[in-house]
Amino acid sequence: MKAVIETGGKQYYVEEGSVLYTEKLDAAADSKVTFDHVLMIGGTLGNPYVEGAKVEAKVLKHGKGKKIKVYKYKQKKKYRRTQGHRQPYTKVEITKLVA
Repeated sequence: MKAVIETGGKQYYVEEGSVLYTEKLDAAADSKVTFDHVLMIGGTLGNPYVEGAKVEAKVLKHGKGKKIKVYKYKQKKKYRRTQGHRQPYTKVEITKLVA
């Protein structure tokens, strides 16, 4: 069975055993989280969410993504700014789909 869930403003196409990187969640490592915003499960579409459906997952770890550089520049004005950013993430493994 497959499902589409929504978390952190993004949608993910998941099935049991899949591992995905989501926006940072407030859960400790090795704990369980439940995603209630299920847009589709099996062949059932929600309006906007499927009633009573949930996806259970296990938090594997927290971390930060690769560094990106943000560079601002204005020509002829001697204005240059460099800033770095590393987006935090949570790695989760889908354990159970409940329709």
